[in-house]
Amino acid sequence: MNLDRAALAFAGLMILVSLTLTHFVSPWFWLFTAFIGLNLLQAAFTGFCPAALVFKRFGVASGCVFK
Repeated sequence: MNLDRAALAFAGLMILVSLTLTHFVSPWFWLFTAFIGLNLLQAAFTGFCPAALVFKRFGVASGCVFK
């Protein structure tokens, strides 16, 4: 798994977690879902993703987008 796929998989997992928290805990967790979506949008335009930096430190191989 390369860095791009790891970052996308992590974002997808966080969206599912936030939707579960919204359903079972509090509707205010939709803000967490919105934050993840905004982070994905800015990463598409800037190429900067904080999760990619963390995965890179763990030694995940670089991909095409996040290097």
